[in-house]
Amino acid sequence: MPHIDNDLKLDFKDVLLRPKRSTLKSRSEVDLTRSFSFRNSKQMYTGIPIIAANMDTVGTFEMAKVLCKFSLFTAVHKHYSLEQWKEFATQNPDCLEHLAASSGTGSSDFEQLEQILEAIPQVNYICLDVANGYSEHFVEFVKDVRKRFPQHTIMAGNVVTGEMVEELILSGADVIKVGIGPGSVCTTRKKTGVGYPQLSAVMECADAAHGLKGHIISDGGCSCPGDVAKAFGAGADFVMLGGMLAGHTESGGEFIERDGNKYKLFYGMSSEMAMKKYAGGVAEYRASEGKTVEVPFKGDVEHTIRDILGGIRSTCTYVGAAKLRELSRRTTFIRVTQQVNPIFSAES
Repeated sequence: MPHIDNDLKLDFKDVLLRPKRSTLKSRSEVDLTRSFSFRNSKQMYTGIPIIAANMDTVGTFEMAKVLCKFSLFTAVHKHYSLEQWKEFATQNPDCLEHLAASSGTGSSDFEQLEQILEAIPQVNYICLDVANGYSEHFVEFVKDVRKRFPQHTIMAGNVVTGEMVEELILSGADVIKVGIGPGSVCTTRKKTGVGYPQLSAVMECADAAHGLKGHIISDGGCSCPGDVAKAFGAGADFVMLGGMLAGHTESGGEFIERDGNKYKLFYGMSSEMAMKKYAGGVAEYRASEGKTVEVPFKGDVEHTIRDILGGIRSTCTYVGAAKLRELSRRTTFIRVTQQVNPIFSAES
C-alpha cells in the first residue's frame, strides 16, 4: 500500500542559522580546513572540503588548477582521455592530491578508470556517480571497485536516505554523495516525481554515515554561500557545487556572445545535450533528466571562490565556530517562510 511520511522535511530555503555569542574577533581567525581519515581506504584527507561537481561544464582540469590553489577539491568529469590526463598530471603534479577520477558503472567507464589510475598513481580518489544509487547493480559495482582498488578513497552516490548510505559504506565506499533532484539543471523531480528536500537528506544521511565512521557529500541545491554554510551546519563533511561554479572562464561549456552580453552553456549530465554529445542521443527507453541553460559569464572563478569562503567564515563568526568542524555543533536552524527581503530582487 502507498504510505505517506508525515515527518517534516526541509530544504535550505526553509531555514536560517540562529546567531550565538562568539569570542571570535574576526573572520580571519576561522579555520576552514578539515582533516578526515576514511573508513575503508584508510587514507587521510586535508583541505577545504568543497568539491567541483563531476560535470563536464564544471569538473574541468582548468577548474582543478585554480581550486587546488585554495585547497579545494575537484571531481574531474569522466570524458577526458587518458592522454589528456597524462598531460595534465605531468604539468600539474601539485593538483593530483585534490582530484578524483570519475566513472559510471559501464564497462568502458571502468576500463578508462583503471587506465587512468594505473598511469597516474598519485590520484587517490575515485568518484562513482550514477543518478540512482539505489540499484543493486550499483552496490555490486562499488564492491567490485573496492576489491580492485583497496587503497583508493571511493566517493559514491547519489542517495538521500540513511539505510542506503549505510549499505554503500558497508559495500566499500568512503564518502557518500547525497542529493536526488536538488541541482539547478536537474529535472529528475519533474520527470520522475522522485526526490528529497536537501537539508533533511543531509542531516539524516550524515547521522547514518557518521555512525559507521563514514562521510557524506551534500551534492546539489546550493545557490549562494549561505546554502553552503547550511549544508556544513547540517552535518555534511563535503559540499559539491555545480551551478555556483558554472559560467566562469575555467568552466566547460560553449561561450556565447549575444546583444553585447556574454554567456556560457551549463547543462546536466543526464540532459539531452550531454547525451547527444557522449552517447549519440537520448536512448529510446529513457527520458532526459537534465536541462541546458545559458549562465551569464562570471569571469575568473577565483573571485567566486573567495566570495564563498568569505561567506562561510562569516557564518562561523556568527555562531562562534573557530573551525569549520565545529560549525555543525554550533548550528541551530530556525524555520522561516522568507529568506530575504525581495523588494529589490531584480538586483540580487
